[in-house]
Amino acid sequence: MWGFQFRSRSALVSVTMINPNHRHRRPVIAALAVSLPFAFLTTAGASDAVAPAPDRQTAAPSQPSHLDLGAQDLPETRDVTTLAPGLTRTTITRGTPNQDFFWTAEVAVPSASPDPDAPASALSTQAQAQAVTDKLDAAGVTARVEHVQSPQLADAGGDLGHRVRVGQFGSKADGSPTLDQIKAAGYKASVIYTGWDGDAGSSDDDRGPWILQVLTIDPKDFRGSLTSSFGPSLENRETTSQLSAAAGALAAVNGGFFTMDPAAGAPGDPAGTAVHDGKVLSEPVGDRPSLVLDKNSTSIQRLHWHGTVSAPGSAELPLDGIDRVPGLIRNCGGTDDTPTNLPLHDFTCTDADEIVAFTPEFGPTTPAGPGLEVALDAQGTVTAVNHTRGTAVPAGGRTLQAIGEDTDKLAALAVPGSKLKVDTDLLNEKGKTLKSSPTTDVVNGGPTLIQNGQLDVTAKRDGMVRTNDSNSFFYGWVHKRNPRTFAGVDAQGRTLLVTADGRQTTSLGLSLNEEAHVARSLGMVNAINLDGGGSTTMVQNGQVVNSPSDATGERPVGDALLLLPGRKD
Repeated sequence: MWGFQFRSRSALVSVTMINPNHRHRRPVIAALAVSLPFAFLTTAGASDAVAPAPDRQTAAPSQPSHLDLGAQDLPETRDVTTLAPGLTRTTITRGTPNQDFFWTAEVAVPSASPDPDAPASALSTQAQAQAVTDKLDAAGVTARVEHVQSPQLADAGGDLGHRVRVGQFGSKADGSPTLDQIKAAGYKASVIYTGWDGDAGSSDDDRGPWILQVLTIDPKDFRGSLTSSFGPSLENRETTSQLSAAAGALAAVNGGFFTMDPAAGAPGDPAGTAVHDGKVLSEPVGDRPSLVLDKNSTSIQRLHWHGTVSAPGSAELPLDGIDRVPGLIRNCGGTDDTPTNLPLHDFTCTDADEIVAFTPEFGPTTPAGPGLEVALDAQGTVTAVNHTRGTAVPAGGRTLQAIGEDTDKLAALAVPGSKLKVDTDLLNEKGKTLKSSPTTDVVNGGPTLIQNGQLDVTAKRDGMVRTNDSNSFFYGWVHKRNPRTFAGVDAQGRTLLVTADGRQTTSLGLSLNEEAHVARSLGMVNAINLDGGGSTTMVQNGQVVNSPSDATGERPVGDALLLLPGRKD
C-alpha cells in the first residue's frame, strides 16, 4: 500500500493505494502536500509523485474541484482509496457544523376532512396551521407557522404549504417536555433537526456538514464486474455487508426498492424491475427508470412490462407479474390496480384478479392462499394443478398462481400434460424487448436525477407526489434531506455509485434536488436515485464504510450492487 495527498485552495485530497493481495493490512499513508488542482489526480500524476507498486495501480480519476452543495466557500476534503485497477472509493467531507441549526418540535396538523379517520399531516393550509398555532398558544405552548417552499424539479415542487413548529432545543432529548405539552393540548408532534429541512434557498447558504462515499468504476481498467445480488432467495432480506461477503465482493452498495411489510407482500421482494444473470425476476413499476448493467456497460432505461401465458391454439392470458404475492402490488404501476395504475411510491395497490409467475429464485415455497397454482417443468409442461396456492417451484421450472376471476381462466388453459408458454418481457421506451444475456442485471430505482447532462428530477412521473396527503409524503421523501444512494455514468463512460449519510447532525443528507446537483457536480451525465433512507449502505472488503441511519444499525435490504474481482464471463 502507498499513498499521497494533494491540497488545493478549497480542499485536501488523500489518495491511498491498496495492494489487492494485502487488503487486510493496516493502511500506511505517505503524505505529500502540494498546491495542485483536482484535475492533476490522474494515473500519470500518481506515477510522478510516488514510485509505482509492483502490481498495476491507478490513482483517482479527475473530478470537479468541489460539490455543488451548500455555500460555495465551504471546506471540502476527498480521501481516495484504490481498491483495484479501475476501481476507487472516494470519501468526500464537505462543510462544517452549522450553529444556526437546532432541534424543534414539528406538529402534526389534523385533517380538515369531515372523515374522522383522516390522518394528520405535516403540512396544511395557512389557515389550518394558524388555527392549530392559536390553540397551542392558548394552552401555553408558543408555536409558529412556517411557509414551506420546495425547489422546482422537472415536474414538481414549489409551494408545499405551511407547517407548525414549537421551540428551539440544543438536543433531541431537550424537546421531550415540549412534546408532552403539545400532547396535553391534543396534538401529536416529533422532534426534528432543522438541518434536515432542505427548504428552497436555504441550501445555498448552508454550511453542512455532509459525508459522501463514491465508488468509481472505469471499464477501461477494471477487470472485475459490476453485478447485483439478492441472496439465497428473493423473499428474504440480507444486509448489504452479508450479500457482499457471500460473493467475495471488493465493494458494494444497497440496491433498489423492496417490500418490507408482510402486509404489502413478501419481505425482500423487489418493488420494481429486477433481472439477475439475464433472468427476469420482478416486473417494472409503470415505466419507472432502472439501472441496467451488462458487462462493461451501464445505462439508465425506462422499461415496460409485457407478460403473457398461452397454450397452443388458445388465446393468451395477461401475466400480471412475477415473484410477488398475487393481489398486492408494491409501488403500484400495474394493470387494473386499485386505486391507480400509475406509480405511487411506498404504497401498496391491490388487484383482486391476477396471474403471477414464480421462479425457483423466489424461495423454498410460493405464497399460500386461496386460488389456483399450476406447476410447470423446465419444458413448460403442466405437471400439477393445485386448487390452493403454496408449493415448491420445480427445479428449472416455474409455477403460475391465479386469484379471483383469473382462476377459472388459468384452469381452462392448464391441462395436465399440456404445454404452456410463459413470456416475461421487458420492453424499452421504443417498445423493443430488452436484450439480455447471462451478464445482464437490472436494479429498480427512481426518479431520474440527470438525463443527458441536464437536471431532470421526475418525482411526479415516478410516483413520489401524492394528491391526497397535503404534500406530506413529498415533503418528507423528496423535499427533506435524507440518506441517499444513487448511481450514474459520467461522460467518460465510468460508473459511479454514491452514498450520502443523513438523518444525523454530523451529516445532513440530501434532498432529491441536492442529490441531482451533487450527481452533476460529480460529472454524471445520466443518474438515477436508488433506495435510500435506512437502506443506504456502502461496504468495502466486507466492512461498512458509511454511517447507516437506522438506530439498529445496518438494515437488511432486498438486493445490492456488487463489485466483484475477476472478469465475469
